[in-house]
Amino acid sequence: MSVSDAFLTAFLAIPPGLSTGRSHGRRYVVSRIELAGRKSHKLVAHELGGGDYISLNLYLTRSSGALLRPCEMPAEKVVEFVLGFVPDPHR
Repeated sequence: MSVSDAFLTAFLAIPPGLSTGRSHGRRYVVSRIELAGRKSHKLVAHELGGGDYISLNLYLTRSSGALLRPCEMPAEKVVEFVLGFVPDPHR
């Protein structure tokens, strides 16, 4: 599935590495890893104090643009999470 510019901007605003933040009122710990010269990305998020889980791969290709590959969940769920995610400020 290709993604919108808004999704790509929101995704790349999530800090690489381990971070925390909120999406739609829930707190999450998020891991975002950049691979293959930043052309492949893996994101995994676990809700803190809850059971929600988000997992996706994002591939940045020359021929097809940004391709989203959710891991065993609907694409709508991961898109909603990413668009709503606000990282905690660094202290």
